[in-house]
Amino acid sequence: MTTISAVSVFCGSRVGGHPAYRAAAEEFGMLLAARGIRLVYGGGGIGLMGVLADAVLAGGGQVTGVIPEFLVEHEVEKRDVTDLIVVDSMHARKTRMFDLADGCVVLPGGLGTLDEAIEVITWKQLRLHDKPVVVVNTDGFWEPFMALVEAVVAGGFAHTAVRDLFTMVDRIDQVLPALEAAPEPNPEVLTSHL
Repeated sequence: MTTISAVSVFCGSRVGGHPAYRAAAEEFGMLLAARGIRLVYGGGGIGLMGVLADAVLAGGGQVTGVIPEFLVEHEVEKRDVTDLIVVDSMHARKTRMFDLADGCVVLPGGLGTLDEAIEVITWKQLRLHDKPVVVVNTDGFWEPFMALVEAVVAGGFAHTAVRDLFTMVDRIDQVLPALEAAPEPNPEVLTSHL
């Protein structure tokens, strides 16, 4: 069982087109604050990122934002966070967010969120880490992603155990139990084709 004291959350710089996305970000932020779990996120003050950070702060929680220098103006960095770390690239952002957390959570978001999710899952496949990764399928948002993973397996490009590199949940109250109970990566995910 993994002990979670800080969680890295990847989510949209927009709020999205369904009220459930904002509600999930608010609920997760309140839950993190109530449990004393530090939020590590992309540092923006807009979209689901801003909603999530605001909810953690409103609940008295701790928030670390990590934002690339070139996005400071575009994403209107959130200055009232506990810590704001400015890095030099998107890759440095992902790496720093990952390093500061005990696990990763993916809420709805755009291409950047998808990129972040794929990268931390790929790092796990390559056995660069064994941290839990949880994808929150709010209102079925990530079902196409799961279908793509299944297509990769069906096409013979991945071992069936890639499904276990992350856990998909439907509700916010399932996130922390899923993080804490995530299975260890199966070595066959990497070695089955070698």
